[in-house]
Amino acid sequence: MKNPLPLPILTLAVFSFACQQADENTNTIKATPYDIHVELSWDKDPKADSYGVWISMDDDHYTRRAVLEDTIYLDFVNDLGMELDLNYEVRAYSGEDSTIVGRAATKTHKMTDEELLDMVEFYTFRYFWDGAEPNSGLAPERIHIDGEYPQNDAHVITTGGSGMGIFGLIAGMERGWITKEQGVARFEKIVGFLEKADKFKGVWPHWINGQTGKVQPFGQKDNGGDLVESAYLMQSLIAVREYFKDGDDRQKAVADRIDQLWKEMDWTWYTRDGQDVLYWHWSPEFAWDMNFPLEGYNECLITYVLAASSPTHTIDPAAYHKGWARSGGIKSEKEAFGYELVLKHNGAEEKGGPLFWAHYSYLGLNPMGLKDKYADYQKLNTNHTLINRAHVVENPNGFAGYGEDLWGLTASYSINGYNAHFPRNDTGVISPTAAISSIPYTPEESMKVIKNLYYNYGKKVLGRYGFYDAMSPEHDYYPERYLAIDQGPMVAMIENYRTGLGWKLFMGAPEVQEGLKKLGFEGPNIAK
Repeated sequence: MKNPLPLPILTLAVFSFACQQADENTNTIKATPYDIHVELSWDKDPKADSYGVWISMDDDHYTRRAVLEDTIYLDFVNDLGMELDLNYEVRAYSGEDSTIVGRAATKTHKMTDEELLDMVEFYTFRYFWDGAEPNSGLAPERIHIDGEYPQNDAHVITTGGSGMGIFGLIAGMERGWITKEQGVARFEKIVGFLEKADKFKGVWPHWINGQTGKVQPFGQKDNGGDLVESAYLMQSLIAVREYFKDGDDRQKAVADRIDQLWKEMDWTWYTRDGQDVLYWHWSPEFAWDMNFPLEGYNECLITYVLAASSPTHTIDPAAYHKGWARSGGIKSEKEAFGYELVLKHNGAEEKGGPLFWAHYSYLGLNPMGLKDKYADYQKLNTNHTLINRAHVVENPNGFAGYGEDLWGLTASYSINGYNAHFPRNDTGVISPTAAISSIPYTPEESMKVIKNLYYNYGKKVLGRYGFYDAMSPEHDYYPERYLAIDQGPMVAMIENYRTGLGWKLFMGAPEVQEGLKKLGFEGPNIAK
């Protein structure tokens, strides 16, 4: 989808031109106040070329804040003070004519930490609700507020990113941001699309054309099944199944259809003729040419958990122990900044890999207290986060902005396109998802980052779908862009931190319980 692009904010000017007055049919604009900004929204006027946002602190003298083509505007008002009584007027412009769309009075207020978290979670949820690809109901790969889409991919949906965001849709129902009926209708659309979309032995590709359901190649030979991205999707769909399975007839029907998709996934096929390891890709055109065995440690643990949990196409535990864990070779004796690394991070054995490794597999799989003979997964992810943070705080490259309230290296947009940032590959770019999605592991440290981003960077880093994907004070780099695979972990992990919702649902699935025990896992969330 293509979002209307806000025009540059105009210099404040005293409201002085004549205009047509509002009549009794004028729509009331909605003004939602926060601490340093107010969100304004209004109905679209089919005759309008643009809209003007005007503000008054005395309901008399109005000044213009912005002219834009959109019908939503985040007005950062901390330049005017704090805890403000404000009056807004939105005007629709058509040629030389202007009409009043609506007026609203509001008051900004000091927010608690819980209110701030609620705002960040809600805004990020909207990427997957309001920003969804229309036909499929799933998540677009990216949304650019600041420009056109690359590769003409406005209708390209991402399998894994959609799965991550589905946890946000469940949270939206629980928190009343959408009704259960709205949620069910969205999942009927999603499941109906996934039933008809291209699958390869029951496994979806990395990218799908949201209009046609056909595979959109992710690379030259990457035009078939993507087992890892599909695992991220099924992780969340199992949570939806658990959420709806005891509901009304419509909810139960969605749960049953998800269960069928789950049973159709042929995990054994992806062991490539019974080898003791799973493979990431298979294509009917290129077969196993991608040749990417899933060996730990990286972001792929959930793939083995689901493969072992499958009620129809389960794998032998040897694939996990010999393939993923490399017959015990996955364990690490190294530490950094006084924290044990626990497992050998592929290609990053000194200070760990990008922080998404501590997020993607754990949106449904609860790492708290989870252990097997290779790792304590709560310790693994907490230490990974603390090592990543300690590197940024130490700041060996002297990058501007780095510190205890601005840290977090992971894969995101970057000054050179897209980059997987981690201590060994530090370019001065901070990805908000890194610290925010780590909030279950480092709640106080993550909240410092959230507060710094909101209060000190404000409109540079926050838009309608939450914090933008990346930022860098060092490079004066503040792209107004979003990626599904970074927004999804934020909304999912904030909810897990607050209520454990995604963890409870996924871990409550009976076959997941059996799969974890089959692989030798134990912990407080696994039944004896």
